[in-house]
Amino acid sequence: MAKEWKAILFTLPALIPLIVFWLIPLGTIFYLSFTDWDFMSPVKTFVGLDNYMYLFDNSAFYQSLGVTMLFCIGSVLPVMILGLALALLLNRSMKGSAVYRTLMFSPWVTPTVAVSIVWSWIFEPKVGMANTVLRWFGLEGVGWLQDTSWALAGVLIVTVWKLMGWTMVFYLVALQNVPRELLQAGDLDGAGSWSKLRHITIPLISPTTFFLFIVQTISALQAYDQINVLTQGGPAGSTRTLLYMYYQSAFESFDIGEASSVAVVLVLTCMLLSIISFAISRKTVHYSS
Repeated sequence: MAKEWKAILFTLPALIPLIVFWLIPLGTIFYLSFTDWDFMSPVKTFVGLDNYMYLFDNSAFYQSLGVTMLFCIGSVLPVMILGLALALLLNRSMKGSAVYRTLMFSPWVTPTVAVSIVWSWIFEPKVGMANTVLRWFGLEGVGWLQDTSWALAGVLIVTVWKLMGWTMVFYLVALQNVPRELLQAGDLDGAGSWSKLRHITIPLISPTTFFLFIVQTISALQAYDQINVLTQGGPAGSTRTLLYMYYQSAFESFDIGEASSVAVVLVLTCMLLSIISFAISRKTVHYSS
C-alpha cells in the first residue's frame, strides 16, 4: 500500500495540470451544454437536451460536420503523402540537401496568421498570383476564397503547404533509422526501389506514420487560424468546420449552451477517430523489437 501511495505522489506533478487544464474544463463544457447561458447573465438556465436536439435538427451543423470531415481527409492524407515524398527525395546524398530541408521546413515555423495573409493575396481573383499563373497556361481564373466551389480547396492548399515540411522532418528521421542491412538484403534478392519501399521501408516507418496520422487528424479538427483569416467560415458556410461553428456560436452569437454542445460533439468525434485509428494500428503498425 505504501508503494502505491508513493507512485501516486510521484504522478501528482503530471496529474494536477491534467485535472486543472483538461478534466475540469471538459466537465464544465459538458455541464454548460445542458444550459442556456449568454456569457454575462448570472443565471444559467438548465434546458436538458434542448441544445443537442436543436443542434441535430440544424442543417448548418451537418454542413459543418461534412466540411470538417472533408478538411480532415483533404489535409491529413496530402500532408503525409507529400511529407513522405519529400523525405524520400531529400534522404539521398545530394548537394544542398540541408538547404532544401530548411526551405521546406520554414513554412511550419512561420505564424499561421502571417502565412494566411500572404496566401489571401495570392488567391485574389483579379491580380493574385494563383490566377495569373493559370492564365499563363491559357486557363480561366477562379474565384478561390470567394467561390463556394473553391474556397475549401484554397484553405486546404494553405494548410498542406504549411504542414508538409513538418511531416517531412519526422519521416526523414524514420528513414534514417531503417536498417541498411535489410535494404542491402533486398538488393541481393533483386528487389527494385518500389519493392523495397513497399515491403521494407513503409512497414518499418509505420509507427511514425501512425503518430503523424493521429497528430495531423487532431490538428485538422482544431484548425481555426487559417479559416478565420482566409474565409471566416464562408462563403455560405463552405469552409465552416465544427470548431469554427463553435467559435461563432460562443463569441458572435453568445449562445454558450449551443457552443458547448458543438464542443462536446467535436471531442466525441476526436475520440471516435482515435479509437478507430488505434484499432487499425494493431494490424498495420510494425514495431521493431
